[in-house]
Amino acid sequence: MLSKVVSNTNIAAQVIFEDNHLIAVNKHPGQITQGDKTGDTPLGDLLKAFLKEKYRKPGNVFCGTIHRLDRPVSGIVLFAKTGKALERMNEQFRERKVQKTYWAVVKNKPPHAEETLVHYLNKNENKNKSFASLQPRKDATRCELSYKLLASSEHYHLLEVNPMTGRHHQIRVQLSAIGCVIKGDLKYGADRSNSNGSIHLHARKLNFIHPVKQESVNLTAPPPDDPLWNYFMQNLESL
Repeated sequence: MLSKVVSNTNIAAQVIFEDNHLIAVNKHPGQITQGDKTGDTPLGDLLKAFLKEKYRKPGNVFCGTIHRLDRPVSGIVLFAKTGKALERMNEQFRERKVQKTYWAVVKNKPPHAEETLVHYLNKNENKNKSFASLQPRKDATRCELSYKLLASSEHYHLLEVNPMTGRHHQIRVQLSAIGCVIKGDLKYGADRSNSNGSIHLHARKLNFIHPVKQESVNLTAPPPDDPLWNYFMQNLESL
């Protein structure tokens, strides 16, 4: 089971960007961005409580969810503090104007140092799992990403991944399809789980145009504090 991280003090430490229109946090593995059947408190609600307390606001606080990360994944999640910002950021995501960069730690070295992958995904709702094929299939959705090998340890490899589409479990299933299962990802073929139920997939960077100021915003979030992430961070200080 994933470790739960729910206190507002943790949320304050997770904030990596805030202005009058947007707020971004570095999500811990185990946190959820929206409510689910577990009943655990989603990030959006934690942020509302944090903002209400920080600014001593009476009444309801607006905090709109712009995009999501899977529960076991860490990294940048962006929220809107106004309806206008939410609408404009949703449009940027729909039009694929937002550049997302992930880090993934995989057990097997990829076949190429750099490559673009194209697959066709079918989602199984009952299993909450996607399946990838190299050829178009009925009801399958095309997905595309590029990866680059950044570094290697004795047993693992760090990839930088840039998805060009945003499909269900896309990075997880596409990397698994080429034999590069993400560490800890039992759903897509890992031989063992991580002790806290996380997987080694991290939303590292998010680049977009500010919805009001029309300026470029470039966000970067450090990965979780664990020995493997720390090893790669020490060897990639410039990234």
